[in-house]
Amino acid sequence: MLVVVGLGNTGQKYASNRHNVGFMVVDELIRAYGLGVGRARFQSIVHEGWLAGEKVLALKPTTYVNESGRAVGCALRFYKLTPAHVIAIHDELDLAPGKLRVKTGGGNGGHNGIRSIDAHIGRDYRRVRIGIGHPGHRDRVSGHVLSDFSKEEHDWLDRLIDAVTEAFPLVIAGDDSRFMSRVALLTRKADTPAKPCGENGF
Repeated sequence: MLVVVGLGNTGQKYASNRHNVGFMVVDELIRAYGLGVGRARFQSIVHEGWLAGEKVLALKPTTYVNESGRAVGCALRFYKLTPAHVIAIHDELDLAPGKLRVKTGGGNGGHNGIRSIDAHIGRDYRRVRIGIGHPGHRDRVSGHVLSDFSKEEHDWLDRLIDAVTEAFPLVIAGDDSRFMSRVALLTRKADTPAKPCGENGF
């Protein structure tokens, strides 16, 4: 079993925030792969199902971002899993908007949700980091992450979420490098305009 946890804050007022991109991705994974009806468990809304031949527990913690580790820790203890079974999806200030990276372990980059997970289970889990860009000064970070994506940003955000969803079986299989390459290819294809037809329709 793998635990796929999206980081975000509960409540409609946060739903479109940059800080909630983890929730957005998990919502699309649940929809696309039919991961069952959500129920309240482990201080989360939990969906269970199968993805690429692997049993998956999709978590959306209801603890708010800063206490995400409590929810993840509860799930791991119940199922007797290790951090290696966790895939956390979250926003990343240190990546340009629309960029994506996957890594195992490392620092928290100032992300309080990752800091909380580190404190509860350690650092040896995978993180799917989705770039939202940095506002330029640390005093503006809180306002940046808790503000909504603009209409213009949804141009790249929606394409990226679709690409991540399509390529996610590669994450489940543990092939993070191919996953990142596939997402990059899919988002490039989406950005490529159709060539105009010539006089003969070619």
